[in-house]
Amino acid sequence: MSMPTKNLGSQLQMALLATLVLWCGNPAAAQIPQGVEGEFRPVVEGEKAIGSILSPFCPGLMLEQCPSAEAGALRDSIQGLAMEGWTSAEIVEWMLANHGEEYRAIPPRTGAALWAWVMPPLAILLGIGVVFAVLRHVRGPLAQRTQDGRDPSPEEEARLRAALRELDAEEEPA
Repeated sequence: MSMPTKNLGSQLQMALLATLVLWCGNPAAAQIPQGVEGEFRPVVEGEKAIGSILSPFCPGLMLEQCPSAEAGALRDSIQGLAMEGWTSAEIVEWMLANHGEEYRAIPPRTGAALWAWVMPPLAILLGIGVVFAVLRHVRGPLAQRTQDGRDPSPEEEARLRAALRELDAEEEPA
């Protein structure tokens, strides 16, 4: 079955356009901030701040992972503030004051936000407790009991062990 040439031409145009966009795309590499001579080394406080902020330009991504040019400029601004001596907490608060509280990636450890830190470990501990309770209920007590609830007599236990040995012997390959 042959394809119409008009459809093939538009597909080629779209492929060429996509290739051109990818090839000429704006790289998100950080630039050397003004006033810095030689090789630029990121400031630790700036890196900590960048790692605790969501990107206002790439929904769902951290600022450190966002490939947009705007995010690169914001990272550069944050590094500039860190070079001026700002702490990571001050930089995060500056960023949130300018862009909004919804870009805080790490909840504060005070007030109602403390529950975001307390609940996951509590949920894990509660889950482990539930698993142990269910296993204990399913397995029953460690001592074997007969159907009427009494412990087996030594004769009954000897018969059970003999039957288990016989069953094991039958299951072994010849």
